[in-house]
Amino acid sequence: MRKLLAVAIFGFLVVDELARRAGTSQPVISAYENGRRDPTIGTLRRLVRATGEQLVVTSRTRSSDLPPAADLDEHARRLLDVLSLADAVPRRPRSRTLRAPRLVSS
Repeated sequence: MRKLLAVAIFGFLVVDELARRAGTSQPVISAYENGRRDPTIGTLRRLVRATGEQLVVTSRTRSSDLPPAADLDEHARRLLDVLSLADAVPRRPRSRTLRAPRLVSS
């Protein structure tokens, strides 16, 4: 979100004008910039578009620290190792309330 502020400044947009163009308020943009709120991808896209730029989101898979399995037998051994490990982890009672981590934007 700091980049958004930089784009607004270097694009000669004041935060009030950015908020108007994006269809939001200055306090909301301030909350995004200071990490008190996290915008959705749609909101972020709208904010970036209001600066005259375009948001491009990409993803890539992480590389594994394991070399690829040589054959199906090795795949099976690895799967059994993972399942055995999962069985060995003590189970905790589950809460009736689903808790999810807060997604933090950068």
